[in-house]
Amino acid sequence: MDIYVGNLPYQADDQKLQELFAQYGTVTSARIIVDKFSGESKGFGFVEMPDKAEALAAIKATNEQDFMGRNLRVNESQPKPRGGGGGKRGGGRDRW
Repeated sequence: MDIYVGNLPYQADDQKLQELFAQYGTVTSARIIVDKFSGESKGFGFVEMPDKAEALAAIKATNEQDFMGRNLRVNESQPKPRGGGGGKRGGGRDRW
C-alpha cells in the first residue's frame, strides 16, 4: 500500500520517515518529495508498505500525531488524476 504523508517538517529526511513507519511493519520505501531546482523538501512524501494491515495500522497511529514538531496528515495515497491540460495554452494547437 502506498501511503501519503503530509505536513512533514522540512528538516525530516527519508531515513527518519522510514524509521517512523518501520515501527508498524515492513517498509519497502520511504521518500520525501523535494523541489527539483532547490533540492529542498516540499513538506510531503510517500511510504510504501507491502502488508495492507500493517499499513492501515501505521496510518491510524501516525495521522494527526506529532513528528518533529508538526502534526502529520497521513492517508492512503490516491492515484494522480490523468488527462486534462497538457500544458499548452490556446487549445493545445501550435501557432506558427
